[in-house]
Amino acid sequence: MSLVVINEIAKLREVIKNYKKEGKTVALVPTMGCLHDGHKSLMQKAHSIADITVISVFVNPIQFCPGEDYDKYPRTLDADKVVAESAGVDIIFAPSVNEMYPNLNKFSDLTMVVPPYELTDIMCGKSRVGHFDGVETVVSKLFNIVQPDFACFGMKDIQQLFLIKKMVRDLNFPIEIVPCPLVREESGLALSSRNKYLSPEQKEIALSLSKALFAIRDAYKAGIKETKKLFDVGLTNLDKNVELEYLEFVDNDTFKPVESITKTTICALAARVGGVRLIDNIVVEV
Repeated sequence: MSLVVINEIAKLREVIKNYKKEGKTVALVPTMGCLHDGHKSLMQKAHSIADITVISVFVNPIQFCPGEDYDKYPRTLDADKVVAESAGVDIIFAPSVNEMYPNLNKFSDLTMVVPPYELTDIMCGKSRVGHFDGVETVVSKLFNIVQPDFACFGMKDIQQLFLIKKMVRDLNFPIEIVPCPLVREESGLALSSRNKYLSPEQKEIALSLSKALFAIRDAYKAGIKETKKLFDVGLTNLDKNVELEYLEFVDNDTFKPVESITKTTICALAARVGGVRLIDNIVVEV
């Protein structure tokens, strides 16, 4: 079948319902568009595990905090169609804000899905207060609209992935969450829609984020387990023009901060380069 773009919830539900009647399985890839090879890897995974692949292209206003880049976030639906079709996507769901949040005047009017505070008061949630409320709310809506059997999420947004998996367990969504590996440019820079904002010089500076994480992994392999020492290793490998927001070590299973790496641990960071906020992480296997 050829790629179709659907803008209305009712229409998408009707199409999905008919596929389900035929016994077809459905995989969902939620995105905010501006698709790159990282997204493409998610779409290809979805295509490989289900009969029908649906992606959402929706820049979700309620996950942006005051002063963030909602208004200038890239919206490239025509280019996204080309990428999606090349990855075997069947349906792009591209609703308007009013379609997703009818007559939304202020966030206090909206029923929200709120993850546990102790899991959002770290890492990205510390500086982006309310961000994950917006993420879990829109993902819950997409799950209810699409009714997928599978949903693919990238490991670059590692905190988001952890919280989505927990939400699915806690709220009994009958969906299998499929984690997909972080994808990097040849240089090592983690792929991100926000990389488009970087000048060539800033991209060189941003490379020190992945270099810092790789240095931490090498230091652990060399025998350093204390996270305070590993933090210093990472810090010394960051370019002086990088504005570090956080560099944290959390348990892979609980997302609780760890002082020493004795089991599989996530090392994650966020930083600004030329005002552009970037995230990256590695999983330190024990």
